[in-house]
Amino acid sequence: MVHPLLFLQFISSKLQALLHVGDAAANAIVYTWFVIVLLLIVSKLATGSMKLVPSGMQNFMEVVIDGIENMIVETMGEHGRPFFPLIATLALFILVSNLIGLVPGFFPPTANINTTAACAVIVFLSTHVVGIKHHGFHYLKHFMGPIWWLAPIMFFIELIGHLSRPVSLTLRLFGNMNGHELVLMIFFGLAPFLVPLPMMLMGVLVSFIQAFVFMLLAMIYIQGSLEEAH
Repeated sequence: MVHPLLFLQFISSKLQALLHVGDAAANAIVYTWFVIVLLLIVSKLATGSMKLVPSGMQNFMEVVIDGIENMIVETMGEHGRPFFPLIATLALFILVSNLIGLVPGFFPPTANINTTAACAVIVFLSTHVVGIKHHGFHYLKHFMGPIWWLAPIMFFIELIGHLSRPVSLTLRLFGNMNGHELVLMIFFGLAPFLVPLPMMLMGVLVSFIQAFVFMLLAMIYIQGSLEEAH
């Protein structure tokens, strides 16, 4: 039986040669698909034999899903429920991507700026699509400010503020995960047994916090686009 790590490294090397990309980019692609497949397997195990009284994987996933749903309702209100699939998918993907980086030899996709940028762009586009769909052309009032004669100035200020959102989402997640990955690699090189253990425990905390922050900001941005402009 082929070891999963060796198989992923083999696929990464073949992809690197095929697409003529660097090692980091190839790893990001391969491990992104690995996370997707892993989440699909977990979903299948949780929903394969649904029971009225949940147990095992179904019980675990129901707790996770209920927790995310409750957080969405508490942050956005009842009208936030339609956005549950988007926010929950991003949260689970980012969390699992963060956590697999703690497995020796595995590469976290979120330590690559292309992955974090893709997630940030999805949130950015979803925010404005939802805003336009909900308000129509009146959505432009969000960029005009509260005083009409300041509208030309406020438009550019608001535009810069909105364009900075995907940048901040991208760099925050990438910086934290890439920095932790580098520190962990250094500690593994210096003392591969006991010293990296506290860093790995802290990495679990960082993984959850970064997934939570990304999810929370996504909810806040979408909630903002649904509000009426004043």
